[in-house]
Amino acid sequence: MDIRQLRYFIAIAEAGSLSYAAQKLHIAQPSLSQHLANMEQELDVQLVVRSSRGSALTAEGEVLLRHAHEICDKLKNCMSEMRELSSEIAGNVRFGMPPSVSMVMSVPLAETVRIDLPNVRLRASEAMSGFIKTWIDDETVEIGFLYDLKAVEHLRAIHVLDEQLYFFSAPDCWPLKTTPGTPVPLRDLETVELVLPGEPHGLRRIINQAAEKAGVSLNVVTELDAMTQIKELVARGSGFSIFAPAACHDFVAAGRLLKAPIIDPVISRPVYLVRNPAFTQSRACAAIEKATLKVAADMVGRGIWEGDLVWSGA
Repeated sequence: MDIRQLRYFIAIAEAGSLSYAAQKLHIAQPSLSQHLANMEQELDVQLVVRSSRGSALTAEGEVLLRHAHEICDKLKNCMSEMRELSSEIAGNVRFGMPPSVSMVMSVPLAETVRIDLPNVRLRASEAMSGFIKTWIDDETVEIGFLYDLKAVEHLRAIHVLDEQLYFFSAPDCWPLKTTPGTPVPLRDLETVELVLPGEPHGLRRIINQAAEKAGVSLNVVTELDAMTQIKELVARGSGFSIFAPAACHDFVAAGRLLKAPIIDPVISRPVYLVRNPAFTQSRACAAIEKATLKVAADMVGRGIWEGDLVWSGA
């Protein structure tokens, strides 16, 4: 049995009639019937039942159809990959980024791709982690950043770094008796009016879990699922917040926010670069992945993306 016979069989199954399949394949019906007879003889099973209303697959035929699709698809992907290897890296890559990662990564990554991969078109979409998980599962995006791998253990993940969470205040509104910007014990934030994302947000879950474990009751007065608006409120002195430094890098650099590490306990979260192994990774996506890890390591090394680098390039 060869690949041509498998393709003929798929055409018969999809057409529901040998005559229709023969027309679609542009071959004579007797020739197609002979191919089918040869397959049935080789396999020693009946694959198709014919009637005045057309043809239908037997149980054995259904099994062969499933495997025929898989074999033909794999061959098609193989040929596509081989053609790609003989040409320059090119194509479109869709990338999902949470807002805090996008704050430090999207611009330098876009610049790197434009210079190093001129034939690759990067499309970065910003969304909360929950949306990115769904996007990766249904291939809306080929690659993305996530903080939590629960319920997505099937994804291929690279642990890039660990981020420590910080307390943020307007520079002229430091709410504690300690020196502004010095480490803040989590318990000292019980009386501080906090503005945080709502309960479903991954960042909020991490903060709540740390507070519960430490026996600390936080005073959350406002919930906003919008990072920019939270930063603006805090910069105006209308509350305080907890973020990873990357999320507020722009406001801190502009002197609009003051940051301080949270201690007792230190709260940290992992950052993963993920993709779905169920889908064939294009050369363009592989190149974007490599570029992303390089840029991330550079951002951490320069102190722009604050955290402990885990990925070593091995």
